[in-house]
Amino acid sequence: MSETVMLTSNPYAQDARYQNQSERCAGTVGFPLPGVSLRITGDDGKVLPTGEIGGIEVKGANVFSGYWRMPEKTAEEFTADGYFKTGDVGKQDERGYVHIVGRSKDLIISGGYNVYPAEIEGYINELPGVAESALIGVPHPDFGEVGIAVVTAKPGAAVDGAAILATLKSKLANFKIPKRCELVSELPRNTMGKVQKNLLRQHYKTAFQK
Repeated sequence: MSETVMLTSNPYAQDARYQNQSERCAGTVGFPLPGVSLRITGDDGKVLPTGEIGGIEVKGANVFSGYWRMPEKTAEEFTADGYFKTGDVGKQDERGYVHIVGRSKDLIISGGYNVYPAEIEGYINELPGVAESALIGVPHPDFGEVGIAVVTAKPGAAVDGAAILATLKSKLANFKIPKRCELVSELPRNTMGKVQKNLLRQHYKTAFQK
């Protein structure tokens, strides 16, 4: 993050500091760097037990001191004991590896269940012919929110939205399955190259209006 620079590292070699549990681990972002304090907290701000999913907060010399001339935003983004709320959602396992499951602003609450877009996107992006995907939450009269998968295909590939949803049903719990799969030529991006999910949510916000 711009506010923190590097926070974690997935190591290449054994390190005695981590009791020889420091092999490179796919699907994680590794360990907090030396000097970085990292914790996972719930909605009430309390630190969660190992393995539970919550908000990732960090503190260290690499973390910025605040937003320029924005004291209110600075106060909002820092805890009373000096931890910065990254906005990422994740967990830390029993070996200390940090797993990121998504951004808090992208979390979808469908029928009372939490759906983390990064998990579903990971499955979709591995399917043949898929170049990239973005899962967004949109209003739904029965479930509160539901997911829509917005997918781009690799050049020359033929991708079928119904087939993608059928494949997901064989791999994921039913509440995680998007209600629709939209195929587009490209995903909207900002100047940093990040997908602008806010624009996708705006575009599809009335998809399930009666």
